[in-house]
Amino acid sequence: MKRSSAGGFERPYGWAWLLTLQAELLRHETPEGRRWALALRPLASDFIARFKTYLPKATYPNRAGTHGNSAFALVLAQEYAAAANDKGLAQLIGATARGWYEKDADCQAWEPSGEDFLSPALIEAECMRRVLAPHAFRRWFARFLPEAAQIRPASLFAPAKVSDRRDGRIVHLDGLNLSRAWCWRGIAESFPQNAPVRRLAARSAERHLAASLPFIAGHYMGEHWLASFALLVLRPPPG
Repeated sequence: MKRSSAGGFERPYGWAWLLTLQAELLRHETPEGRRWALALRPLASDFIARFKTYLPKATYPNRAGTHGNSAFALVLAQEYAAAANDKGLAQLIGATARGWYEKDADCQAWEPSGEDFLSPALIEAECMRRVLAPHAFRRWFARFLPEAAQIRPASLFAPAKVSDRRDGRIVHLDGLNLSRAWCWRGIAESFPQNAPVRRLAARSAERHLAASLPFIAGHYMGEHWLASFALLVLRPPPG
């Protein structure tokens, strides 16, 4: 881990999931949780340091729908920063997200690609929801997806079709449906009860969840990882 050549190892996907595990342990206020959090702390500290080194020099975000996606990593790292009360990391995440995404507008959402498990558009929106005040997020969202209330782009509202769940790449699309459900639920909660976008977002979240939740078990290609994405949707919001 200390080798200079390992600086990009699992960046940023593995880094973010490791911090998610540590955040869960910190929130699990039991002797067992504290014991495991203490055991994991050196590794978590190393990845925190890597984020703090990497983000200031990352001029551009990665907008892929797979492991390299920058917004997904920021969302998970932000949850850790909140759980650990790491204000420095939280401020860096917020500044990075705003620098990368604040000027984005009129997203065309040319997705999904055939191996996506993240929506480049919706995970960006979820990232900005985490770092902006609610009123600022709603203004940003109105620029980013200005026709959302008209169910456009339609691709964001339609669950992906998974043709072969034994194919390790195609089954990524079940993860896409689950992660979209997670994003749409968060977006819905940021709008007033009577806002059309809130109703459409909540409805889309349920459609995406129903499309893939029944299939998180059944074949190794999906069941060894899909439960983690299902938990993003089904767990209570982090306190």
